[in-house]
Amino acid sequence: MTPIEIVAPEKVGFSATRLGRIGDLMRGYVDGGKLAGTVSLVSRRGQVVYFDDYGQRDREAGAEMTLDTLFRIYSMTKPITSVAALMLFEDGHFLLDDPIANFLPAFADVQVCAGMDMTGMRLVRPERPPTVRDLMRHTAGLSYGWHHDTPVDQAYRDAKMDQRQYSLAEGVDMLAKLPLVYHPGQAWRYSFATDVLGRLVEVWSGESLDEFLQRHIFSPLGMTDTAFHVAPEKIDRFSACYTLPNSSGFVADGGASATNDGKAILMEAPATSRFAKPPVFLSGGGGLVASAGDYLRFCQMLLNGGVLDGARILGRKTVELMTMNHLPPELVPIAVSVPDPGAGFGLGVKVLVDQAASGRLGSPGMYGWGGAATTVFWIDPVEEIIGIFMTQFMPSGYYPVTTQFQRTVYQALV
Repeated sequence: MTPIEIVAPEKVGFSATRLGRIGDLMRGYVDGGKLAGTVSLVSRRGQVVYFDDYGQRDREAGAEMTLDTLFRIYSMTKPITSVAALMLFEDGHFLLDDPIANFLPAFADVQVCAGMDMTGMRLVRPERPPTVRDLMRHTAGLSYGWHHDTPVDQAYRDAKMDQRQYSLAEGVDMLAKLPLVYHPGQAWRYSFATDVLGRLVEVWSGESLDEFLQRHIFSPLGMTDTAFHVAPEKIDRFSACYTLPNSSGFVADGGASATNDGKAILMEAPATSRFAKPPVFLSGGGGLVASAGDYLRFCQMLLNGGVLDGARILGRKTVELMTMNHLPPELVPIAVSVPDPGAGFGLGVKVLVDQAASGRLGSPGMYGWGGAATTVFWIDPVEEIIGIFMTQFMPSGYYPVTTQFQRTVYQALV
């Protein structure tokens, strides 16, 4: 990774002293055993003012956290896949309100679960077909399979959708055979929608998803550490992933033994991680590994209106369309597991539509997303700020560290 120059915070309107509170926050989490290690990055007006690591990337191996550590970014993959689709939108391959069945015929006969009767799920035709826009904003009626409020999610579990031991094309065909939870547009529901979008990228472009991302996004932007798996020569930079004691639902490493001291325990070691080898399923919704420095380049491209260092990825107006709220008022706020006050959703990113309701420091119109292992990014076009936080701890949201990080960044503005 090319070294990132860090400028004096005062040059772009931050207090260095107050920005130093980020380090205090991270030391509290790491020294208290809640997180193994962290990387925090803050940029304003194209200048990085804070970039620091603390703790260990692999506690069991005694490996220190470094700025070039590689992280499972999980759902922070979604904005990248959405950008790929919007590049093809610009090329004229589709309109946002085109039915996805126009390009994926398996969805032509999709049905909606309208309740249960004596024979099982009662299925009806959708009131309208799911569209590309529905995929991008999570209103297609798809799900993830980990909810317990509908028999459709049980059908996902029965179909073993979470195991992902199938190609992207096969997985999308399997999804098309399962009922929708809601009529398209009726509700916001976090789902496999961006994986379906990734398959559409393949159909529209004639390239596999990994090839398209590499050729058209990663290479032009100089994102040399972002991929669907960690190359053998980089495995020593890959972070271990941790979880809660006694959380059998999350612990995947057979060598990990639960403790009762409240400290994070090993969930997945780098060498035995599924990310240590090429995946069968190219997940546009959660399959990438990246460094904080790489993700900064992606974010800076968006903040710049689609261009970075002469590489034009998207047009300025396309970025504006992507990052505005696309949900009607009745579907705001969104909720993954709990409501996210003030949050709407654009084309692949969460968008702040009501700052007062959110109770957070920031600006209306700021956008971003996070990942399952407690990673997060946001972009504030008003203040020209990018914030990126990386760690490896599941489940995301158990600790409020990402919200606290954002607050700590904004309190340092002068």
